[in-house]
Order: sequence, then structure tokens, then C-alpha cells
Amino acid sequence: MEFTHEQISEIISEITNGESGLQGLVKQGLESLMLSERSLHNEALSDVSNGFRGRRVCHGGKIFELRVPRSRNSHFYPMLLGVLKDQEEEAQKLVSSLYCSGLTTEQVGKIYEQFYGKHYSKSQVSRLLNTAREDVRLWLGRGLDSRYPVIYIDATYVLTRRDDAVSNEAYYTVLGVKEDRTREVLTVVNFPVESATNWKDVFEDLKARGVQEVNLLVCDGLPGIENVLADTFPRADLQLCTVHLKRNIAGKVKPRDKKQVLEELKQICAPDQWEISPEKAFLKFKEFIARWQKSYPVLKRYCHDRYRFYFTYFKYEREIRGMIYTTNWIERLNRDYKRVINMRGAMPNPQAVILLMGTVAQKADIYKYPIYNFLESRLFY
Repeated sequence: MEFTHEQISEIISEITNGESGLQGLVKQGLESLMLSERSLHNEALSDVSNGFRGRRVCHGGKIFELRVPRSRNSHFYPMLLGVLKDQEEEAQKLVSSLYCSGLTTEQVGKIYEQFYGKHYSKSQVSRLLNTAREDVRLWLGRGLDSRYPVIYIDATYVLTRRDDAVSNEAYYTVLGVKEDRTREVLTVVNFPVESATNWKDVFEDLKARGVQEVNLLVCDGLPGIENVLADTFPRADLQLCTVHLKRNIAGKVKPRDKKQVLEELKQICAPDQWEISPEKAFLKFKEFIARWQKSYPVLKRYCHDRYRFYFTYFKYEREIRGMIYTTNWIERLNRDYKRVINMRGAMPNPQAVILLMGTVAQKADIYKYPIYNFLESRLFY
């Protein structure tokens, strides 16, 4: 049957002016394309038609209930559905990128409506994030290298809703330096509070994922971490953050003495000193404490043997000391977390925090900085 241009125009006009309007015309056009493709498929593969199946798709900001042609041998899949599927995946990527850049689910829904003409509620945006959640879950469960010359650990606190209450919960991050000089986040884990026993669980999980050897652990002054490290990675050295040490001591002296105290600590902790060992540096530190504890008896606690772990970095070459005597690398990562999380206030659940932190951890700029060549260092073997 052939139609004139006038007849075609009249048919199109009737369809577009009907109840479904232009959307109905698009629907018929999509279904006609799939029917034509099935005819070519049947002819090429000696297959036969076998009715239709329903499929709901989103295109151009509209929802279409399409009748998708089937073949008897079930080998027919319209190319058009593949194109529409790609569009849906692109939409999911956009939603994930916006959400993980700091926008709330409500804000993401509004932006999506602005560009795609379809409004998504907060719950619908949350469902679109399922793919991102699965990606983060697989990334956090991936296999790891057997050896890491250095790992950095720290916990950051996030207001999190749990059981109809909001509390400041701890989220643990482990940043590893690999033998090839690159860095990667090994894990992100949630515990309500930070403690050494929780870190033991984290380390045991790393071992289950393939880590056999760690040479140096850098962290803040968490009590008991040295015992956990001895139990899980007994060959590893421990370096506690000197920035935390200076800050804590400065907070215990009067303002008039603070400048002098910090200057003396700076000289003791300077990483570029030549003929010095961890033992000599710790001895200088205890002499410093002995002088100042006459005015500030509270400083006496810093003579405890545990404070020798603040000077482990003097065991290593000067080229690496500036990278390991503080937790600056992982603190920078924590700031990246906060930039994304603090835009939202309290997070709805721990899973939402892990999604954001996991996404940030995979893309963090911290990995772009050049680092020491551990492969040439005798101290890591």
C-alpha cells in the first residue's frame, strides 16, 4: 500500500493530536523500526516471529511502554534497545557523578529534570545510584598486593543517622604506597568509634584480601596501635605523626612560651638532620621535656617509652623522612571527604557515607604527586 504526501501528513496529524500526542508518534516509530529489524533478522537467520514482550524505556525525558518483537529461537535483540540502554547508563553515570560531587538527592533530581525533562524523586535518584554502590562494593573487596612498603591509616568522623538517632561515627581509611611508587586506598570501613581493636579487624581484612607484608605504618597517636601492629604485621615499623605531637604539647603550655616550645620541637623533629638515629632523637626529646616539665609538670607523661615511635623516621634515608613523619597524605584525603560530605549535614545511613568516601578515594588527586623510589631502598627489604 502506498500513501500520498497528503495522506501521510493527515495520519501524522491525527496521531499527534490524539490522546498520546507526539509521544504516541515516537512510540509507533520506535516499534516500527524494531519490526523492520526483526524481518531482516528472520530473513538472514531463517528464524520466525514469535509475538512481542513488553519493555519500559526512558527516552527524551519520556517513559515509553514498547512492544518489543521476539523471535522463536530467542536470538533477536533490537539494536534500538541497545542504544536506549546506553542512554539509561549515561543517565545513571550523570546521577552518580552529581551525587558524589556533593549534591543531595533532591538537587540531583532537579538538575536531571532540567536537562532531561523528567523529574526524579529522592527515592528514584537513590535507586539510580545502585550501580555506583555496586561499583564501590566491588572496589572495596578487590584483591590487594602482597606487599606495601608504607601504609597510612586514619579515621574521620561523620554525622550519621542510625536507629532514628544521629551520632558522630568513625570511618576508617587505609592508604597504601605500592612497590611501583603509586598509591591507592586499600579500604574504607565504618565503626561507631575509633579504637585499636577495630583497627585489628581492618588489618585482618587486608590480610584476607592478599596483603602479606607491611614495612611501615604511619598514623596518629592512637593508644594501643603498636600492639595491634605487632599482632598482625610483626615485621612492620611504626611511625606516629609528629605534627600531632607538636600540637598536643603546644596546647599544654602558656601562650608566652608556645613560640619557644614549638621552635625547639621543630629543631628536634627536623627530618633533614644528618648523623642522628631514632634513639638519639628520642633522647634529645626527653631532655627537652625534662627542661620544660619544671614549669609544666603535665609534660612528664611524654617521657614514656611509647613516645619513641614518634622518631622512627630517623631510621630511614633523608629522601623519605619528609613523607613519613606526618600523616599529611591521608589528612589531605580526609579533607577531600569532608568537602563532599559537609554539604549535606547528617548522612542518612553509613552506606551513604561509604559510597561517597569510596568514590572520592578512587579519584583523589593525592595519587598524582611523585614519591620516593621504594624499589631502590635497602631499608624496605
